[in-house]
Amino acid sequence: MASPAASSVRPPRPKKEPQTLVIPKNAAEEQKLKLERLMKNPVRRGPGSTARPRPTPFLCSASGFPQDKAVPIPEKMSEWAPRPPPEFVRDVMGSSAGAGSGEFHVYRHLRRREYQRQDYMDAMAEKQKLDAEFQKRLEKNKIAAEEQTAKRRKKRQKLKEKKLLAKKMKLEQKKQEGPGQPKEQGSSSSAEASGTEEEEEVPSFTMGR
Repeated sequence: MASPAASSVRPPRPKKEPQTLVIPKNAAEEQKLKLERLMKNPVRRGPGSTARPRPTPFLCSASGFPQDKAVPIPEKMSEWAPRPPPEFVRDVMGSSAGAGSGEFHVYRHLRRREYQRQDYMDAMAEKQKLDAEFQKRLEKNKIAAEEQTAKRRKKRQKLKEKKLLAKKMKLEQKKQEGPGQPKEQGSSSSAEASGTEEEEEVPSFTMGR
């Protein structure tokens, strides 16, 4: 049986490789250094284990392996709002009491907070006004676009109906001219043939005179 002293001996830590000091010149180089530091050892493994680790849901690399450190994603900061006024003021000074040396500073802070509250209310009113104007303008542009689309749709429909009507009339005209057209061609061809025979029978001059 192994002694407790032997079991408490920790394995030696691997020696770290010396790294060159790199000073980033801009934000892009700083981001590049951070990414390189994160991607140096992306696989989380126990000491001496060679099994493929299971990807954990907190953070995975492009190859599917979990990272050593989770990247913090900052939440959206909430909009600043002034502190609401107190419902009950407890430190009200009576008319018979004298003002101390710190009352002016208390008044100054109260006045500053009141000015901040008024500025906040004015800014919120201006923001609501701009939002309402933007929504009105957006609705107006939407209605104009729908009217323009309807107008163009109506124009396309008219052109389509006109083309269909012209095609239908052309087909009806062809159907009407279909049976009578060969007779006319036959009569014209017979007239041409008779004309050529008459020209051959009646010479324009006589020979031997």
